[in-house]
Amino acid sequence: MMLAVAALMVACGGDDTKKKAAEAAAAKAKQAVDVKVAVATTSEIEVLETYTAELKAYKEINVTPMAQAHIKDILVDVGDKVKEDQLIATLDDSNLKQLEIQLATTQDAYDRLKPVYEAGGVAEQQFVQTENSLNTLKEQVDYLRKNTVIKSPISGVVTARNFEKGDLFASMPLFHIMQVDKLKVKVYVSERYFPSVKLGQVVKVSTDIYPGEIFEGKVSRINPAIVASTRTFEVEVTIPNGDGRLAPGMSANATFVVATRNSVVVPAVAVQKQVGSAERFVYVIKDGKADYRFVKDGLRKDENIEILDGVKEGESVAITGLARLLDGKSVNVVK
Repeated sequence: MMLAVAALMVACGGDDTKKKAAEAAAAKAKQAVDVKVAVATTSEIEVLETYTAELKAYKEINVTPMAQAHIKDILVDVGDKVKEDQLIATLDDSNLKQLEIQLATTQDAYDRLKPVYEAGGVAEQQFVQTENSLNTLKEQVDYLRKNTVIKSPISGVVTARNFEKGDLFASMPLFHIMQVDKLKVKVYVSERYFPSVKLGQVVKVSTDIYPGEIFEGKVSRINPAIVASTRTFEVEVTIPNGDGRLAPGMSANATFVVATRNSVVVPAVAVQKQVGSAERFVYVIKDGKADYRFVKDGLRKDENIEILDGVKEGESVAITGLARLLDGKSVNVVK
């Protein structure tokens, strides 16, 4: 008899424990969760397209004299900065000196012959031959002067020197010079963005060499023809490089703004991913309750994310306490 009473008491005690646990769980479920909220706003979203490219010198040129001669002197080396029209090399001028002597002699003969010819003292044929010889020598001397004294055709930096002092200059370029105080990239943009790309448009250029850093360039040329095989058009972007941090040959990414649109945005932290799927959701807070809503998100803008569907401008979304929220859960909005 005593054993039966004891068993009954244990059973009743177990029921009470379960009841209390259930009541505690219900009370906890009814307890409001403290949350902070953010109001959904409208913001301008930039639609971006990024293209991989290679940085190139703004200008580059091979310095190749037309005359073949021994190199008398080389005045610059690889890495040296040069100015336009700066003297950078000289070639052997012995042929030039000989021609200058012939030119002086022929000029003297012409000057003495001209008044005689004008007075009728010599035949026209003789005078014309002397005049032609003089003009030919002038052209030859001018040609050798330009190709004996070598000047840089552009301002830039020497990137190659192919000969040494005393070498016989042949057909290979004497120097290669690049203008690098500004650089350029050429990219092929999809034809659907042809109306969007404009001359002078700002383009953000980034490189792996300087992670996280943006260099601003501008569209400097747009090819008006579409490449039929790729349905793209060529765009050239010029990037200032006065500090010389960038160099030709570096890989780069050029990012274009191809469209803008006004969209609803919320803090990115408010958008959660549903476990086991690609669905995104937020908790919209209204009348002290959490409303579980699926959303279609779009582009990221700073700390916010674009909401294409699911939240309207002016609605409040939870940004804290998300792990404790459920659909219909009571909330207490705190600042």
